[in-house]
Amino acid sequence: MYNNVGTRFNILMIIVCIVGIVFVCQLFNLQIVNGASYRQQSENRLVREIKVTAPRGEIYDRYGKLLVTSITGYNVNLYYTKIPKTKLNEVLLKLANILEKNNDTYTNNFPIDFEMMTFNKSEEGAKNWKVSNKMSGDASVDEVIEFYKKKYEIQYDDVNDVKKVIALRYEIASKGYSSFKSVVLAKEISQESMLEIEERGNELSGIVVTTYPIRKYLTQNVASHIIGYIGRIGSTEYKNKKDQGYSQNDMIGKSGIEATFENFLRGKDGKMRLEMDSEGRVTDKEETIESEMGNSVILTIDFDLQKKAEEVLEKYIKKIQSGGFSDKCEDAKAGALVVLDTKTSEVLALASYPEYNPDEFTDGISASEYKKYFENEDMPMFNRAIQGTYSPGSTFKMVTTIAAIESGTIGIHEQILTKGVYDKGHKPACWIWKGYRTNHGLVDAEKALKVSCNYYFYDVSYRMGIDTLSRYAGLFGLGTKTGIELPGEVSGTLASREYIQKLNERDGGKRQWMVADTLSAGIGQSYNSFTPIQMAYYIATLANGGVKNELTILKSVVDSTGKDISNKEVDEVIDEKINKPEINLGDLGFSKETIDTVFEGMRSVTGETGGTAYSTFSSFPIEVAGKTGTATASSGSDHAWFVGFAPYHDPEIVVVCVIEHGGHGAYTAPAVKEVMEEYFGYNNKDVEEDLTLRSIEEVLINN
Repeated sequence: MYNNVGTRFNILMIIVCIVGIVFVCQLFNLQIVNGASYRQQSENRLVREIKVTAPRGEIYDRYGKLLVTSITGYNVNLYYTKIPKTKLNEVLLKLANILEKNNDTYTNNFPIDFEMMTFNKSEEGAKNWKVSNKMSGDASVDEVIEFYKKKYEIQYDDVNDVKKVIALRYEIASKGYSSFKSVVLAKEISQESMLEIEERGNELSGIVVTTYPIRKYLTQNVASHIIGYIGRIGSTEYKNKKDQGYSQNDMIGKSGIEATFENFLRGKDGKMRLEMDSEGRVTDKEETIESEMGNSVILTIDFDLQKKAEEVLEKYIKKIQSGGFSDKCEDAKAGALVVLDTKTSEVLALASYPEYNPDEFTDGISASEYKKYFENEDMPMFNRAIQGTYSPGSTFKMVTTIAAIESGTIGIHEQILTKGVYDKGHKPACWIWKGYRTNHGLVDAEKALKVSCNYYFYDVSYRMGIDTLSRYAGLFGLGTKTGIELPGEVSGTLASREYIQKLNERDGGKRQWMVADTLSAGIGQSYNSFTPIQMAYYIATLANGGVKNELTILKSVVDSTGKDISNKEVDEVIDEKINKPEINLGDLGFSKETIDTVFEGMRSVTGETGGTAYSTFSSFPIEVAGKTGTATASSGSDHAWFVGFAPYHDPEIVVVCVIEHGGHGAYTAPAVKEVMEEYFGYNNKDVEEDLTLRSIEEVLINN
């Protein structure tokens, strides 16, 4: 047995020795025999691994219409090579000529306009730039060009050739580059340029064409506040997201759906192995890790309806502004219009005016473009549908009616003898008294809504008190975020004792709730200030018989195979992004008699003579329930509201429109009518009613 063990040990030692000898021989061959050859190959060959940016997922409307996509773009990159500077200049000139031939442009940040031969800086700025670059502050354009010609060792006589090379060399010097870090010399070049550069690769040392996804907003300005835009990641964003694989040059969703669903829309980047020789010529390309496109987002919006909503919103803002109705409100410059599916509370359209073009942000925004958007007093980047807050005026009166009836404050058919001036609180007068020194006489709930009798709503509000009124308003979600899947939604404010307490805590004040506050709150004034999306949600709940559904603008998120991402996963991301509030859904428990009374009052607004929107809807083939509202603004003309739903007996859609400083609520009704025409498939006709010849109620309504 001992002999067997010894034999095995000897055999093992022999094997180890043989392996060691082979290893030493191989090492000798690598280092001594062929060492010089391998070193030369290594010096002549440079392998890089570059990122392949994945395309973002697409965005669709509810019917599958493509709204946002990504297309393949081509960039021209330059990597450092050991070629002489004169050879580099030749490469750059060839590149510039190829691009110009195909009507492409290269990066040119040199501070001289070569066409005009002038500095594109202020006189002081040009002087400082020249001094900082070791030139005389008084140097002329020609002297500057000559300076850089010598600096960059440019040996061309043709001035145009000199200018091309200077522009590109200046960009290289400004951005810096190395064997592993490239500098981008041209973006979004044509396929023609790409192919020619690839074909002439042996002449273009260090030049590499890379592909990258270009975000394309096919809708242009339409739905811009919904979709949002992407932009280069900021320093704070990068710090928070670098652990998630983001790099400093990545594009990221900045607003709208692009921001909320960034985690889903963003794809998975791939990697490419790039091999170049010592002269900077590409010898091999291979995608080692394939990029994966992001998930797609399907919205609830109807693009055609969205487009119509934006068109009519702009149309009537400009009409009001120019005096197209009886009043000329020159400060009417903005507004919002929201359309909801009554039965599901899905957003069919969400328009905000003025709008913007998200395409202008995809590759960074210039100083002039930034000023156009972010320093514009009309605030085109501001999504008024979810961020603008306005007193609702008389459109709030349905809440007051429901609260009064359901709390037992007043009977459904109980009449109040209205007078011109209410004798409580600050003794406010009804609008009809202000204009005509008369009153509405005996008024019940239905008639009060039809003629928008302030006296009636002062009285029922006084009787039930602010606590009851604010409680019922809260049931409709007023003064609370709706949870729409868009960033930046605000909650607005609900007139209540609690709100007064918050103001006191914030300001150290000693405000007390007054009777005057209650009276004003009952007609949609006081501290009441809501967003258009909240108002649409409130009207949708009302139109649905008091049943509150979850409001949403999202149909689904799907992967590249068309498979839905789980609701749980989507909800987790949404909650993280927008801090979605807890909302009590379901039947609010209002009696059918109460709802029917409110419905009938709203129907009379549009369907009976004397109704504040009768002239707009009298010939409309579908019965509409609605309410006008004119709300006092802190300055300038009053804000104008119209809220409504249709068809009356089986509501399908809710349409809410507000125009800042629009003067009168009746002026917004035609915009709503045109949106309803679009939805129900009627031929759209310009609404040209003579709103100067309406009834007293139509003309003078101020609440």
